[in-house]
Amino acid sequence: MLDIKVIREEPGRVKQAILDRDTSAEVADVDGALEMDARRRALLVEVEDLKHQRNKASDDIVRLKKEGGDTSAIVEKMRAISERIKELDGEVRDVEAEIGKIMLDIPNIPHETVPVGPDEESNVEVRRWGEKPSFTFKPKPHWEIGEALGILDFERGAKIAASRFTLLRDSGALLERALINFMLDLHTREHGYTEVFPPILGNRETFTATGQLPKFEEDMYVCNDDLLLVPTAEVPVTNIHRDEILPEEDLTIKYVAYTPCFRREAGSYGKDVRGLIRQHQFNKVEMVKFAHPDKGFDELEAMIINAEEVLRRLGIHHRVMLLSTGDLGFSAAKCYDLEVWLPAAGEFREISSCSCCTDFQARRANIRFKPSGGGKPRFVHTLNGSGLAVGRTVAAILENFQLDDGRVVVPPVLQPYMGGKTVIE
Repeated sequence: MLDIKVIREEPGRVKQAILDRDTSAEVADVDGALEMDARRRALLVEVEDLKHQRNKASDDIVRLKKEGGDTSAIVEKMRAISERIKELDGEVRDVEAEIGKIMLDIPNIPHETVPVGPDEESNVEVRRWGEKPSFTFKPKPHWEIGEALGILDFERGAKIAASRFTLLRDSGALLERALINFMLDLHTREHGYTEVFPPILGNRETFTATGQLPKFEEDMYVCNDDLLLVPTAEVPVTNIHRDEILPEEDLTIKYVAYTPCFRREAGSYGKDVRGLIRQHQFNKVEMVKFAHPDKGFDELEAMIINAEEVLRRLGIHHRVMLLSTGDLGFSAAKCYDLEVWLPAAGEFREISSCSCCTDFQARRANIRFKPSGGGKPRFVHTLNGSGLAVGRTVAAILENFQLDDGRVVVPPVLQPYMGGKTVIE
């Protein structure tokens, strides 16, 4: 969440940031937060004044007792003051709870380098790598290739669960596992991340800390015991240090995790109904960082390069896009999308999003660091990024390395992970 001081001192900036994200958005939450903040501060002033009166009355009682005077009236007054302070303390707690509730619905403020625009059409291309593959035949979409090879079984996936669940078989399952291991090895051995394997269920406090709740509950799978299946490893991994104060010298902390991910895709009816692009269950390797506030955006630049390196090693054409305000995630202040080329569709598709959330999630999760030079603890910057979405990488490999006879060439970097297999046939 945002710092209430920012809303108090720059309400116009916060309102404009909300409108930059969505021109049709309401900004009433900002006014509501300001109103409740003013009420809270007024109550605190009254409480402090009453405490001052109570202290004075206490001193008067001591003095009168020494003088042998009657203290009953002052004692009664002090009792009434104490009761009023107790009532006001309750009101302060109620107001603070209401402020917290309002603040949970206010998105992060986009960084000044983020292009202003209503949607993905305003995103800005930063760079490209590689060349589009050329074919002597019309390239097929990955679902046709996978079904023909017997490695993707959409029909049985739907029979077992529902639509948008897929059964991977034989070399398909092996390719999925190979990619997970390759990505984890690359990020841990060469990029300096520490591997973790977190729970894939989280409680509501965990999901609130990263910004998935309360705003996006309709996209979550909720279990009977009120635990939720994670939509990304960002959620549990960011919560590793919830309610902790970290030593400054430990920053930047870098984690990488593989998890299955679960999303209802509630707002995507009719989109990408075929293939692996938009599944309810998919595998993903996720990078998460806890950085010093002075280094958050530098760490973002490094993170997107780490994600890109996966595609470079695989030899797949891709581009990096800087997202506009209208395409920015709720918790992100700045985000890059890594998009991979899919020949059958003749277009780029997102395969990773890397975001710097500044101290937005850290405030919700109460993740701070102790400055080495002394002083009060400060909130860290949190970052997250896919490194990469595994199913979409499978789709990219099938389409980019397909042969005219239906076989698929295994990228050399993956062959050791697939028992030396060079071709899927």
